[in-house]
Amino acid sequence: MTKKSNIESYLFSVVGVIAMFVILVAVYIVSHIAPARIDMTAEKLNTLSGGTRAILKKLDTPVQIRFFCTQGKEMPVELKTYAQHVEDLLDEYKKAGGKNIEVRKLNPEPDSDAEDAANLAGVEGQQMSNGEKLYMGIAISMLDAKVALPFLDPRRERLLEYDISRAIANVMTTEKQVVGVMSGLPVMGQPMNPMMMQMGQRGQDPWVFVNELKRDFTVREVPMTVDKIDDDVKILVVIHPKAATDKLQYALDQFVLRGGKMIAFLDPLSIVESQSMPQQQRFQQAAQGGSSLDKLTKAWGIEFDSSKVVADMEYKTQMGRGPGRTETQPAVLSLNSAAINTNDVVTSQMDSLLFLWSGVFSGTPAAGLTKTDLVKTSPKSQLIDRFMAEFSGEQATKDFVASGKEQILAIRLVGKFKTAFPDGKPKDATPKEDDKKETPPAAPEAGLKESAKESAVILVGDTDLLYDQFAGQVFDFMGQKVFNPRNHNLSFLQNAVEQLSGDNNLISIRSRAIQSRPFTRVRKMQAEAEDRFRSTIKDLEKSVQEAQTRLSELQRNKEQGQRFIISPEQQKEIEKVRETQAKANRKLKEERKNLRREVDSLENRLKWENIVGMPLVVTVSGIALALMKRRKTAAK
Repeated sequence: MTKKSNIESYLFSVVGVIAMFVILVAVYIVSHIAPARIDMTAEKLNTLSGGTRAILKKLDTPVQIRFFCTQGKEMPVELKTYAQHVEDLLDEYKKAGGKNIEVRKLNPEPDSDAEDAANLAGVEGQQMSNGEKLYMGIAISMLDAKVALPFLDPRRERLLEYDISRAIANVMTTEKQVVGVMSGLPVMGQPMNPMMMQMGQRGQDPWVFVNELKRDFTVREVPMTVDKIDDDVKILVVIHPKAATDKLQYALDQFVLRGGKMIAFLDPLSIVESQSMPQQQRFQQAAQGGSSLDKLTKAWGIEFDSSKVVADMEYKTQMGRGPGRTETQPAVLSLNSAAINTNDVVTSQMDSLLFLWSGVFSGTPAAGLTKTDLVKTSPKSQLIDRFMAEFSGEQATKDFVASGKEQILAIRLVGKFKTAFPDGKPKDATPKEDDKKETPPAAPEAGLKESAKESAVILVGDTDLLYDQFAGQVFDFMGQKVFNPRNHNLSFLQNAVEQLSGDNNLISIRSRAIQSRPFTRVRKMQAEAEDRFRSTIKDLEKSVQEAQTRLSELQRNKEQGQRFIISPEQQKEIEKVRETQAKANRKLKEERKNLRREVDSLENRLKWENIVGMPLVVTVSGIALALMKRRKTAAK
């Protein structure tokens, strides 16, 4: 009986090993015939988005995608890994596009036909230390239309699908829409002139958002001195129209009434403009008004106070103030998904925006217009003077009193707009007496009174969010300038332009490339802790100030002849005041320590909960399952 059992066990074990070997071979063969991929990323970055699939469904003509990638030992290891990811993603495009997508992989070896094809297609080889050229770019073509991605930087990996899909959309488009850019800031860049060269200075490049828009649209600079917007401009981006004249606002008014779409970035305090000025001018600039379109917004039923900025203790930002020093700046808002309208196509997939010294919008839209709030603050917000906000973040924090209501940072108006100039085109400056005699005044231009069809205007209370430094990081990679976004600031503008231009498919692709997971619970609890301590700290600071004032009064009220001698009564009073001041200072320091201690304790506790929590849950679950299994075995 024992011998028979041993033979059966041996046979079963051999059969089991052979069966497992056959299963593994079958799985290997099937996986290579019909490979399947499982996307384990939280944002499904390795799975084509719905926006890409929608673009591919529109194809009625084959698109060729050529991936030029250097092979062999010359390829750095990290780029080899990234190249494999690119290949896998292109396979997904091939599956989704079917017969309308052709993918080819080419190795542009030196002096080869593939290298010549790469250079002709606009894919650039990067010089390596050994003198050889490294290629890793994509050329996309459909009939005569061609778009190249010269070099794929691994640091833009999260934007890879967006870059490829945008290139496909571009070759599908026969004519690009014209987007006008009007700005009181040097967003279009400043060319280098001979005088600057002699002084060792160089010109300024356009802001990154301009180059990003140029990839999809024909971008045209529109001066702030125009009295009419060209008819072929369909979308106009207005940035910091400081001291906008009636003549300019009339031009914008007529542009909207004829069906043009406008995105206006207004600002009570442009930090970019402020930092480019000498210190003395900065104080003057802060004392002046910011930018607004007062005539237009009033006609639309919207109010924008260009003398106030909004501070928010829930979305406050820690900013550097010199080496090793940081300051809490409640007027610089690090906004997460709770502050963003996730039900709107422009902002639906955003969870990270940075607004700096922003203004807010209020009011009820005029008849015929519908308002949609896109970005807002928390109820722990307050409007403060822009001068105090820029130069004293600590003071703004100390005197903070929450308004209890959300403030609106960005809105969209849709509907039939009415003119802000019912009397027609505003007159120029009063002419001189001699000019009056020579030429009789012309009748004012009537202009449009109401839009014939619905139009749209997006208003944003900040301009600094578009600046390169606040939107991401620009760096050189193998001789090329690469922009790596750190938030959705530029996506916000691009989404708005694409939505107004009628193409919404790229929005979902780009927006999911940047996912922020802020500790929202930590922020909320930190703000609550600060609220509890703020009133106590403020009372103690008031006691210190009162003691100091009393001490100064005692020193001033000495009797004549007592300049250096004081009476015993005055001495006792002074000692009493100083003792009160010292006690208040000690208690104030202790309260501030308690605040920092509670906030640090909160952050550490939540970090340890995240670090230890999951392994602990897995361990307890494993022990519980083992005990249950043991009981079942014992019961048998």
